[in-house]
Amino acid sequence: MDEELARADNGDTLTAFSRTAEHPHPTDAPLTAALVALWHDDRRLLLVFNRHRQCWELPGGMIDPGETPRQAAVRELHEETGIHLEALTFVGYARFKLGPEQRPEYAALYTAAATPNDDAPFTPNEEITATHWWDGIRPLPGRINPLDTHLAHQTRQAN
Repeated sequence: MDEELARADNGDTLTAFSRTAEHPHPTDAPLTAALVALWHDDRRLLLVFNRHRQCWELPGGMIDPGETPRQAAVRELHEETGIHLEALTFVGYARFKLGPEQRPEYAALYTAAATPNDDAPFTPNEEITATHWWDGIRPLPGRINPLDTHLAHQTRQAN
């Protein structure tokens, strides 16, 4: 179960991706985060530039106490991009090894297709400095999180 599917330059690794039912979630490691792969015109992926990690990544983040992974995905997408979208499709669970201690954690992965109404004006905040609809080809200024782009690819295979 712990093969390396993708590795970030800080040593974090994506070790598994499971297409499974949303409930129940895996219990062999904490489920701490929810991520969203939002696609526009079926070919451009929405990425956010994280001010702290200094890289482009999928919108998403930590699941707050009392919150479901789906609620966290909707909230994080809105907080990080200004887009409010409740109609997310669950894709699966990603298993990571994170930090110097390589602690195992899971993230729930969701996807959706953006519509012209989803183009909310973006305002930089304390966490996210920019958003970009990336075509997967043209280089972006700065690093791109390879774990997240691997997961975004998994959402395309699911459709």
